Amino acid sequence: MLSRIADSLFWLSRYMERADGLLRTTSTHHILSLDNVGLASTSWRPVLEVFTTLSSVEISVLEHDSSSSLHTLLSDDNNSNSLKVIVMRARENARGAQDHITKEVWENINALYHLINQSSHHIKSNDQDRMQQMHLYAQQSLLYTGVADITMPRSIGWSFMNLGKLTERCIETIVIADKHYELIDYNIDEEKAIIQWKELLFALSGYELHLKTYRETKYNRNVLHQVLFNENFPHAVLYSLTRIEKYLDNIARENHSPGNKDLQRSLGRLVSRVKYMDEKNITSKNLHQFLEEIRTELVQFNQQLSQNFFSYQ
Repeated sequence: MLSRIADSLFWLSRYMERADGLLRTTSTHHILSLDNVGLASTSWRPVLEVFTTLSSVEISVLEHDSSSSLHTLLSDDNNSNSLKVIVMRARENARGAQDHITKEVWENINALYHLINQSSHHIKSNDQDRMQQMHLYAQQSLLYTGVADITMPRSIGWSFMNLGKLTERCIETIVIADKHYELIDYNIDEEKAIIQWKELLFALSGYELHLKTYRETKYNRNVLHQVLFNENFPHAVLYSLTRIEKYLDNIARENHSPGNKDLQRSLGRLVSRVKYMDEKNITSKNLHQFLEEIRTELVQFNQQLSQNFFSYQ
């Protein structure tokens, strides 16, 4: 497979995973901010800090304005991480690799692109209309996941697509989890009610699994275990890393690049670090450092992977 095609498939999948994460996080925050119980924050600052490159001053102007925040996150051409821009980039990569994806995958991405462009001229001020609009986007995003899974051949192209998807998902989980633990000063031993973790768990599609899996009331540590170490949770860091390793091995068997062994060793060290980490050694003092180190190592692995397979200099 040409490096250009592999690169397009990798980034197509990364962008679609990013779009899905943005939609889940944004819609969850918006719904919970309307909760009359008042336990959810009405400030959009945490979401804007994750999905934009705005300065702290610029965020201060927007953070209590839902309409402006949603415009920035969903349809602002000037925000390189807005949903509109992300899906446009996914579509560009799909176009570049159109001979290597199925007709159904292309049609689904194209449909989402046109849906966003037709409805994103303005974000409606009515809360119910906003939620309905985001629900339509989310449905089309979920449809892409299903269509890709049941129509794409399990070739080397599929492996590159999964590398992109899982890399994006792992980084997203780390960044969003770090942001939520920052809000409680990384105090993982304090007792917080499960409702305090609803936003994070819903944003990662893990609330129901949490209720069915964890019986103790140490929610701060239970949530940390789920997002980092629970191999049955599709958005857990360890789940993503072990599957990145699987798809990298598949590619290495078909593509005998000289850098494969170094790449596999780098990833193996990262997987082992998370897999064999003693949870008792994670404390309120070193949690942020641990998350940041894992994220940095994953970014470095991604750069190494790009140099090895996509001919990036």
